[in-house]
Amino acid sequence: MPDTNELSPQGLQWKRVSPDYIKVRLISGTISTVIWTVIFGIPLILGLLGIWGDSPALWMWFPPAVVLVWGLIDLCLIPRRVRAIGYAEEATELWLRKGIIFRSVTVVPYGRMQYVDIKTGPLLNAFGLANLTLHTAAANTDADLPGLPRAEADRLREELTRRGEELMVGL
Repeated sequence: MPDTNELSPQGLQWKRVSPDYIKVRLISGTISTVIWTVIFGIPLILGLLGIWGDSPALWMWFPPAVVLVWGLIDLCLIPRRVRAIGYAEEATELWLRKGIIFRSVTVVPYGRMQYVDIKTGPLLNAFGLANLTLHTAAANTDADLPGLPRAEADRLREELTRRGEELMVGL
């Protein structure tokens, strides 16, 4: 992947998360959009059933329509958002990046890591993926790396733990 991120030094070799993570996000985003559309459509449903007046008022169509349009826009952006997630391993730190418009690059020194967590759920398991969380001494500096293939998450956890132990010896 070419280095196009102006927030990081030249020559950093970025790796992307699994393309299967797009499918995971699309499935969960679709479920979320449907649920929120139904919730915001309750007045409309009650109006259509005749429980809330004779016929639904025009305003009853607005909330579910807005939620549905918002959800569809969000679903269209998911592939680009996932492609923007990346990480790079350097000698003394791990670099993480995310974001399309509001980009962020987080640098986690190996010596500052307390532990590395791997989390997975039914949907991630179905695609063989996991989320990696790096925990540091300051809770607000924890970093997440979602959508890694399970084997890569395990390898990265072991590598980060090994490097962290090596660099903490000097503290």
